[in-house]
Amino acid sequence: MTQMDIGISKADRETIAESLKHLLADTYTLYLQTHNFHWNVTGPQFRELHLMFEEHYNELAIAVDDIAERIRTLDVAAPGTYKEFVRLSNIKEVEGVPSAKEMVDILTQGHETVVKTCREVLKHSQKADDESTSALASDRMRVHEKTAWMLRVLNK
Repeated sequence: MTQMDIGISKADRETIAESLKHLLADTYTLYLQTHNFHWNVTGPQFRELHLMFEEHYNELAIAVDDIAERIRTLDVAAPGTYKEFVRLSNIKEVEGVPSAKEMVDILTQGHETVVKTCREVLKHSQKADDESTSALASDRMRVHEKTAWMLRVLNK
């Protein structure tokens, strides 16, 4: 196999991939929470939240794949176990089944956490002139900022 030469040093690729691993873990954890809440939401907003959560977890499932493939494109192995995701994620698991209002608050915080993780990815990717990773992180940040806003206004 030929040596990788995409204009980003191996050290920079590894640093960027490490930050992407955290983004992947946060995204996967948020995906699981959103899917869980989709299944278990109850109350007067059931239909609205059930459908909204479904839209969100479907979008997150695609994002998980995009992030993992970017890690692989940088020639680094992507994490893929619950154990690794728990260790890498800034989003903590939720015990039991929260109320619909609490679900919205938890997911809002989760999306805001992912935005902060995207900012970390951007720092590393911009420093290494890795436009592809920067674009991915910017796109993800925009999605999560908008989703957090939409969730936040539900509980006003």
